[in-house]
Amino acid sequence: MTILPDVLETGLKIVFCGTAAGTASARARAYYAGPGNRFWDMLFETGLTPKRLDPAQFQDVIAYGIGLTDVVKTASGSDASLPTTAFDPDRLRERILELKPGILAFNGKRSAQSFLDASKVEYGLQATQLGSTALFVLPSTSGAARGFWQPRYWHELAERVRSDPRQ
Repeated sequence: MTILPDVLETGLKIVFCGTAAGTASARARAYYAGPGNRFWDMLFETGLTPKRLDPAQFQDVIAYGIGLTDVVKTASGSDASLPTTAFDPDRLRERILELKPGILAFNGKRSAQSFLDASKVEYGLQATQLGSTALFVLPSTSGAARGFWQPRYWHELAERVRSDPRQ
């Protein structure tokens, strides 16, 4: 059973991809609902949305050319607690190739590592693409990842979205 529905359609500017719904998000049935999660603040702070949305408004992001998904759709919790069998990068790869967003942005390294089948990834724009979709790795907005927080990558991503002629 899917924990949170994908918020996707053809031709989005950007799709944000987390690893899986955290415990608070699964309980609230809303993306990035944890009390310490900065996701919604960063969308507003970087200008990707004109107002700060609440987690319950997650489906509204589509109006701003933004999509939401996770690599793990059938389990929830911390990255460390997720069963390896729940990761489904192939499903995500197929959806991205079908829908052709401008950018697939990973909210944290764990989701990017799973998708790219790499033990190590760096923040920022990746050298590889998926079809016509650019790949970008961001520091996780999770409160549990505060030690790795670097908002500059979020601002770089927003600038790329604004400067892309396809957007």
